[in-house]
Amino acid sequence: MPAHAFRPLPHVTATLLAVSAFAAHAQNAAAPAQAGVLPTITVDAAADASAEGLTKPYAGGQVARGGRIGILGNQDNMSTPFSINSFTQELIANQQAQSIGDVLLNDPGVRVARGFGNFQQTYFVRGFPVASDDVAYNGLYGLVPRQYMAAELVERVEVFRGASAFLNGAGSGATSGGGLGGLINVVPKRAASESLTEVTAGVESSQTGYVAADISRRFGPDQATGIRLNAAGRDGGTGAGDERARLGLVSVGLDWHSSNVRLSADFGYQNYELKRSQPSLTLAAGIPVPKAPDASQGFSQPWTFSNERDTFATVRGEVDITQNVTAWAAVGGRQGREFAAFAPPTLTSIDGTTTSYRFDNQRDDNIATGEVGIRGKFRTGSVGHVLTASGSIFSSDSNVNYGLSNNFANNLYFPYPVPPQTTPFTGSFGESIKNSSFALGDTMSFWDDRVLLTLGARDQKIDDQTFGPFGAAYSASRTSPMGGLLVKATKQISVYGNYIEGLVKGDTAQGVNIINQGQVFAPYVAKQKEVGVKYDGGNFGGALSYFTTNKPSAYVRNGVYGVFGEQRNKGVELTVYGEPAKGLRLLGGATFLDAKQVSTPGGLLDGNRVIGVPKQQANFGVDWDVPGVRNLSLNGRVLYTSSVYADGANLQQVPSWTRFDIGARYLVDIGNNRLLTLRARIDNLTNKNYWASAGGYPGAGYLTLGTPRTFSLTGTINF
Repeated sequence: MPAHAFRPLPHVTATLLAVSAFAAHAQNAAAPAQAGVLPTITVDAAADASAEGLTKPYAGGQVARGGRIGILGNQDNMSTPFSINSFTQELIANQQAQSIGDVLLNDPGVRVARGFGNFQQTYFVRGFPVASDDVAYNGLYGLVPRQYMAAELVERVEVFRGASAFLNGAGSGATSGGGLGGLINVVPKRAASESLTEVTAGVESSQTGYVAADISRRFGPDQATGIRLNAAGRDGGTGAGDERARLGLVSVGLDWHSSNVRLSADFGYQNYELKRSQPSLTLAAGIPVPKAPDASQGFSQPWTFSNERDTFATVRGEVDITQNVTAWAAVGGRQGREFAAFAPPTLTSIDGTTTSYRFDNQRDDNIATGEVGIRGKFRTGSVGHVLTASGSIFSSDSNVNYGLSNNFANNLYFPYPVPPQTTPFTGSFGESIKNSSFALGDTMSFWDDRVLLTLGARDQKIDDQTFGPFGAAYSASRTSPMGGLLVKATKQISVYGNYIEGLVKGDTAQGVNIINQGQVFAPYVAKQKEVGVKYDGGNFGGALSYFTTNKPSAYVRNGVYGVFGEQRNKGVELTVYGEPAKGLRLLGGATFLDAKQVSTPGGLLDGNRVIGVPKQQANFGVDWDVPGVRNLSLNGRVLYTSSVYADGANLQQVPSWTRFDIGARYLVDIGNNRLLTLRARIDNLTNKNYWASAGGYPGAGYLTLGTPRTFSLTGTINF
């Protein structure tokens, strides 16, 4: 294997050398785990800088018992009238997940797609796209790197399924369309009560080297101060043609607590570089969906690349004013820079003929966000209350410079390199978002807390100013109500229902021969209704829910641009998780979706399915401690997605696909209180060529090729 496969970015290498030296002399190392059991890190409530702390892991350790429900805070799954899933660090490590998208493949209600014309991760949740820059970081928006976020930066990945205008507050999702089908929140790492010193190194497909370190300590009286340092570097091929990826990251998590005050801070830096990454494929009108090409060969141009560099930080504080009243405040910011050269092809013939152009892009983002809140607990007679008030602000300034070349021909199945194209058509534009909101909610408890009723509303203002050839100013506000009811029918069963809304910036009427040119429309409101039942058997749990969400859409009718149409998504979700038998861990479920277009122009597309949304999708994963073979565990996962359409007329059908992943891990006691955990994994075991997604941006049906068979092997030493 060539030496360059093991050369991470220089700043990461220096950090890792310092980390390794620290590890070699670390004191108070964690005790060895029991045979067949991975070391478990228990995070104290104070370490999370919140009174309630992280929810505990569920049996099997792959998911948590609950997660953050917006301003309502961390809640147990059996006590909230919403659908949530929270994936733990243990699952992330055992599956060797590289990104947030890899983790979300475990959720049956989520599918990973691609941004429009770039390599940004986008997620379909209940049939609505959520862009990666709409992902929350410990409850704040805009802090996550816009294109890609490495899994080493997070402790947990929490998925809230459903509209979330009340829970989340003003953020980029109010303008980009996120938050209609769900919310994704990532939880940063904190120092646990036990010291941790962990170094990982490994190899991956196509001569890729990987090295990472994770160190945490607690100091001072009562171990009140904690620090956790993470650093990682990856460099080499991805297995998809000649695509290469280089990652470098460093993050620091700090926390401190006294008897009634909790503080935390997070600082992160990520540099992610791609070369010859697989582009998405657009289909010309009337062209049927082609057979997926060999993913291990690729069809990218050698001069294409995408570089993203992000620096982000956040500070959060919480104080107990009295025994029953707690106030909090949080601020955060991110500076991001992207520079890329794309060559997105359009298929013009079923024989594979394509036409492409070079698109150069330079983007600068400056994000500032914050929230304040107060929560009090009290009783009025026999009724308990948890009353929460919160205010939030979000500010984003983005500037983009771009260049476009003339078109050039190529072939999807027999790609050939073309000389780097010049980009004579240049331009620029910018966007400034200034959002603010205020929310008030009350969770009332009745009959010995067996019935929980949550009511609330959020008033939100959206200000969006765009600059450039199509510059426009937008300013509007909306009050979004919410109601949720949960009944604990038994100790094992909870029944719930909710009504909640999503909020998206309305359009501004623009176009040729538009009578109402320049008219600004009120924010579009997506209305969700959901009912469900949850089960917790102690070692095995699950949930079954039915939901329906209606989202308005706009188009031109008789020369007037207006809100005449609608998208209607309804479906059934089933999730299962836990450890029903000792050493046997299960995680999976299925989603059945009916996403249709309603009231389309002239009724021509009424009843057609929405671009990119399947009727069925299912996951099922097993993690098994092999009987009779001490310290050996095997795991496997199957992913299924039914066919989707790449166009609104439903003429371009993308075939269904099924993918199999397998893995293994083996623990070795290497002496001196040290454990070596060996992990091996093969994703896409059968090397299936498939189109993983269609679309991810409203109205667009571009295709994204699935990854080929990839292999990884890592070793982790606990000092």
